[in-house]
Amino acid sequence: MKRRAFVQACAATIGACAAAPSVVAQAAQAAAPASGLALKVMTFNIRYGTANDGDNHWDRRKDFLVDVLRAEAPDVLGVQEALYPQLAFILQALPGYAMVGVGRDNGIRAGEYSCLLYRTAALSVSRSDTFWFSDTPDRVASKSWGNSITRICTWAQFVSPDGQPLSVYNVHLDHQSQPSREQSARLLRARIAARDPQAPVIVTGDFNAGEKNPAVASMLDGGVFRDTFRVKHPEAAPVGTFTGFRFGQVIGEKIDHIFATAEWDVLDAAIVRTDRNQRYPSDHFPVTATVRLVRA
Repeated sequence: MKRRAFVQACAATIGACAAAPSVVAQAAQAAAPASGLALKVMTFNIRYGTANDGDNHWDRRKDFLVDVLRAEAPDVLGVQEALYPQLAFILQALPGYAMVGVGRDNGIRAGEYSCLLYRTAALSVSRSDTFWFSDTPDRVASKSWGNSITRICTWAQFVSPDGQPLSVYNVHLDHQSQPSREQSARLLRARIAARDPQAPVIVTGDFNAGEKNPAVASMLDGGVFRDTFRVKHPEAAPVGTFTGFRFGQVIGEKIDHIFATAEWDVLDAAIVRTDRNQRYPSDHFPVTATVRLVRA
C-alpha cells in the first residue's frame, strides 16, 4: 500500500520526482517489503516408539511419518516424545538433517527427547542445550511442580548462511499437572528473556493445553509472541491436533503450537492432516508455519 501510494504521488508530481532521482530511489527502496530469512517450521509429537499401539505401532507407521516429513520439508522441526532409535531412523532416512537434544531421563540418550532437527543447508548451530522444567532446571531429570513425568525444553541458537542469528525452543509440557504447565511456561519465558544474543525467537511444542489455557495464553502476554496459526487463521475451526489415532478426529483443542516473536512475518500456517488408508503417522497432527524475518 505504501509503495502504491508512493508511485501515485510520483505520477502526480512527475517533474519534481524526475528532478531528484536519488531521493525517489531511496524512498522506493524504503517502501518495499523486506526480503529477509524465510524458514518453514514444524512441531510434531511423533508418539514414543515402544507404545503398545497395535496397528499404529511405530514399526507400522515410521515409513509414512518420514514421507510426511519429506513432503513438508521443514527447515526446523521440533519433535516431542521421540526415543533415540526413532530419531536415528528419521535422520538416516532424511539426509541433510541434523539434530540437537538429549534424552530427558539422563541427559544423554535415555528417555524421551524434545529435540530439534534442522536442515543443515539452511542453518548451522552456534549453541544448544536442554533444561528441565523444575525449580532446579539445570539438574538432569529434576521435577518439582506436581508432574510425575520429567519435562524438558531443548533450545538452539542457529545462524543462517548470511550470518543472521535466531533461537528456537522446543518443549513438551505435562499432560496432567496444570501448575506444572503454568510454571513451565513461566520458566520458558524467563529463559527466553535472558537469552544472549537477543535474536529473534521461535517456540515449538506440545503444550498439552489448548489456546485458552493459562499456560498457553501466558505465552502471548505482553505481545512478545504471536500464535503463528492464528495470525493466518484467526477464526479457523475445528483445530484439534490430538487424534489418539482416531481417523477423522479433528474436534478438540489445538495443543500443538508454534509461537514467533514480532520480528517474524507469518507467510503460511497449517495443521497437517495427511492420512494413508485412513491412518495417521502419529497420534498428533503436525503443525507448520512458514515465517520470514522482516526485522532483526
